[in-house]
Amino acid sequence: MTTIIGNGVVITRDPTNPFIEQGAVAFTGPLITDVGPTATITSHYPKAEFIDAMGRIIMPGFINTHMHCYSTFARGIALPKQPQTTFGGVLANVWWKLDTLLTLDTVYHSAVAAFLDSIRNGVTSVIDHHASPHAIRGSLFRIADAAELVGIRCNCCYEISDRSGTQGTIDGIQENADFIRESHMRGDDMMGALMGMHAQMTLSSDTLRQVSKAGKELNTGFHIHVAEGYEDVADCVKNYNERPIERLNSYGILNDQSIAVHCVQITEQERTLLAQTGVAISNCPESNMSNAVGCSPILSLLDKGALVGVGTDGYGTDVTESLRCIHALCKHHMHDPSVAWNEPHHMLFRNNATIYNRTIQGSVGMLAPHNYADIILVDYHAPTLLTPSTVQSHMLFGIRGRDVTTVVVNGNIIMKDRCFVNIDEDCLLHEARQSALDVWRRI
Repeated sequence: MTTIIGNGVVITRDPTNPFIEQGAVAFTGPLITDVGPTATITSHYPKAEFIDAMGRIIMPGFINTHMHCYSTFARGIALPKQPQTTFGGVLANVWWKLDTLLTLDTVYHSAVAAFLDSIRNGVTSVIDHHASPHAIRGSLFRIADAAELVGIRCNCCYEISDRSGTQGTIDGIQENADFIRESHMRGDDMMGALMGMHAQMTLSSDTLRQVSKAGKELNTGFHIHVAEGYEDVADCVKNYNERPIERLNSYGILNDQSIAVHCVQITEQERTLLAQTGVAISNCPESNMSNAVGCSPILSLLDKGALVGVGTDGYGTDVTESLRCIHALCKHHMHDPSVAWNEPHHMLFRNNATIYNRTIQGSVGMLAPHNYADIILVDYHAPTLLTPSTVQSHMLFGIRGRDVTTVVVNGNIIMKDRCFVNIDEDCLLHEARQSALDVWRRI
């Protein structure tokens, strides 16, 4: 059965056919079959189901290259009485207290809530980075259950760390390995996996050797926080007499299958090394600002040819907010209002797709034949002309995630006219709230 979404402004992200003023997208099963003027597409598929966009924007679903679904349960939680004045304090007294309280059930419910919120903001693909030290085994499979229930495309990993002891390290490696094998067996591109690690500062040399060996045997990439705060750099210099990028590279962690998150406290030499390794970098500006760790040298990395994309780090799910933050933060950091116009858009719309497509067999992030039908309708009433030359300005200063009305993932309509299809959002969020209360009572 073919479905057409038409009578809309189509922003394809396809450089050969970027903008169609009165356009349509046709898809059959999980794949896009045709993109073009509405009249042309409907004539090609006269028996297709037709969804009338009514002048709305039709575009590819957004992609989030670094998320912490479990952090959803921090929203509204009582923080420590003493304000945390360092990034290390935030980790020890907020996140590392929260994640130790998670059970397999709370992992599942927090993921459901995060995925529902992602869909509401037009995010159709998420790369998640998970931690639950007292509920490691089976945790990625519960996140996968949540993703399947909601209908979102997801890539998961467990953040291996020595902070939960030898058995925790063993369990973390095994959970990643089991889930990677499962994702390979499924082979449907709806659920992927990477070998996750927290950060080099919580990983001994022996653990890094084990993780590197396991990743190479499974032919998979790695997903790790890198040089997020000064603490990571200081630990590396003190204990290993080198910097985080150098240390991770020596273990083969940084490669074109891997994701290095943050990369804030890095030298010129490390930037060059990152570009040379081909590793993807996920920039999370709102989280970096909130944790007061600094501004990643995004423009310098891009100048060197590094692949830099956009993530939220659990700060939220609306990647359009991250787009605006990158735009403003780079100008502020560089003391130059002329910079960071094209770069944030390339990061979110081109680079994020490239990063995610490295993890799957098919392709997302572009409305073109043979790509996955991950499509959103955006109810945006432009106050000025919306043309190929003004799209970036409207994306930056106008369109928000909450403007999304309809979401299609893998050819399945997940949300239509702001209502979820085939799932009871109110019931699921009620269950999530009860699960969050269970965590809060034990903090």
